[in-house]
Amino acid sequence: MGSLDKSVPEKLAPPLDATAEQPPLFDGTTKLYTCYTCPFAQRVWITRNFKGLQDEIKLVPLILQNRPAWYPEKVYPPNKVPSLEHNGKITGESLDLIRYLESNFQGPSLLPKDPAKKEFAEELLSYTDKFNGTVFAAFKGDQAKEAGPAFDHLENALHKFDDGPFFLGNEFSLVDIAYIPFVERFSIFLPEVFKYDITAGRQKLAAWIEEVNKIGAYKQTKTDPKELVEYYKKRFLA
Repeated sequence: MGSLDKSVPEKLAPPLDATAEQPPLFDGTTKLYTCYTCPFAQRVWITRNFKGLQDEIKLVPLILQNRPAWYPEKVYPPNKVPSLEHNGKITGESLDLIRYLESNFQGPSLLPKDPAKKEFAEELLSYTDKFNGTVFAAFKGDQAKEAGPAFDHLENALHKFDDGPFFLGNEFSLVDIAYIPFVERFSIFLPEVFKYDITAGRQKLAAWIEEVNKIGAYKQTKTDPKELVEYYKKRFLA
């Protein structure tokens, strides 16, 4: 799997705050407006890296807590990340964008050809919002009881194809990319704050996290665990 990964190490530009100049719009450069700590944007960042598009798609990182006024005014009125500037238009929504990169750019394929895997991929991609919503809601309640079924759902899904450690067996795909930014954060925050280990009794989930962590395209995008815990405490527990 590592051999398919086309990512290369890159020096990340400092993020832009409210005082920053706007990069030229529609100058022929494809740009991914992102935030280095946002899990939604991370999905598109991983996809870009894995497909080897580091030179083709320039990252424009923003500081969301102090974002530039030009971003909603001139670039993307919904004022969220990620958004992609490509072919004279701006599009958003992370699940749409990872599919867009898959369809419109070169690089290793991140969607299966096998019909059974294709169908299962769609099923899992459509479950991501419910998964995230269930786990975030559990921060305020009984984590094991409320979030447990969501992690069990992933554990069971990982049993479907036994030809490899990923959701679609031996193929690292958009499904893994859709889930890992959130699982990464939950696997740091829940044990640290609530002493809830999401991998306890879930061997497939533990093995999946371990395998995804070997992928360079993902490793470059990981968030700082200390910062994450502080941010989530403020956001969800204050």
